[in-house]
Amino acid sequence: MPPRQKTAVVAAGGNSLIIDADHKSIPDQYAAAAITVGHVADMIEQGWDVVLTHGNGPQVGFILRRSEIAIAEVPPVPMDYAGADTQGAIGWMFQRAMQNEMRRRGIDRHAVAVVTQVLIDRADPAFNNPSKPIGSHMTEEFAKTHASEHGWHVHEEGDRGWRRVVASPRPQSIVDIGAIETLIDANHIVIACGGGGIPVYRDDEGDLQGLEAVIDKDLASSLLAHELNAEFLVITTEVEKVAINFGKPNESWIDRMTVSQARAHKADGQFPDGSMGPKIDAIVEFIEAGGGAGIVTNPQNLGRAIAGETGTWIVSDDK
Repeated sequence: MPPRQKTAVVAAGGNSLIIDADHKSIPDQYAAAAITVGHVADMIEQGWDVVLTHGNGPQVGFILRRSEIAIAEVPPVPMDYAGADTQGAIGWMFQRAMQNEMRRRGIDRHAVAVVTQVLIDRADPAFNNPSKPIGSHMTEEFAKTHASEHGWHVHEEGDRGWRRVVASPRPQSIVDIGAIETLIDANHIVIACGGGGIPVYRDDEGDLQGLEAVIDKDLASSLLAHELNAEFLVITTEVEKVAINFGKPNESWIDRMTVSQARAHKADGQFPDGSMGPKIDAIVEFIEAGGGAGIVTNPQNLGRAIAGETGTWIVSDDK
């Protein structure tokens, strides 16, 4: 089936809402969202249908910290509910900012945020070794007491104290893909899969159940782009292009690379798992599943990148 023409999934980077440690308030986050939306609107003005995804790590951390402080008075917030909370709140930030931007530009498009569920495999090996840190650092006594009371997995992080960890299973399918497609077909701008989506599984009765887990947002964006049959997957980051030997005297910026070249560079240690690696992996998976191409660039160059003027383009080996 040919790709859905002029449709792109754009994954907003980790700094899309919290620019620095001095700008964490809700008004600061909305201002940052409005800046990102302004860049995404450059694509929309060029005639693209955009599905915007976003992270939620700091915001989930805030929710869990509030929950930890109040744990003697109210029950703790489960991870799936924290994810849903942030999808609604962050989704509204982007939705409001996008509608304001569309009005300013005289574009008759409506933005809609979808609280998105993502199906995972309950038998995913990640559940055997939870390793994704969440929430704040705690004392050993607090961590172990509430691990016993609430079933938390906790581990020690040296002198910083103890911290909760959860599994990070691979996404299998987007539960709400039909609703997202319907909204795109109705000419809406969609915000979806926030924070990687709410991890859910089907129980023995076939009912959806939430899980204490975190899904990688880039992998979820890749899966979303594949299930939408989008033409492009665009992942934003802090740099205009991807580089090899980043930060070294022989640093070299890449305009275009094939899937094989991307894999080779990653195998050589050029794209570490803690930074560019997951973004490259997500794009490679999208292309190998039949996607058109992937682009890595910074938000301010989205319009130019989608027009082929900048960014790092990743394509299949036969292109």
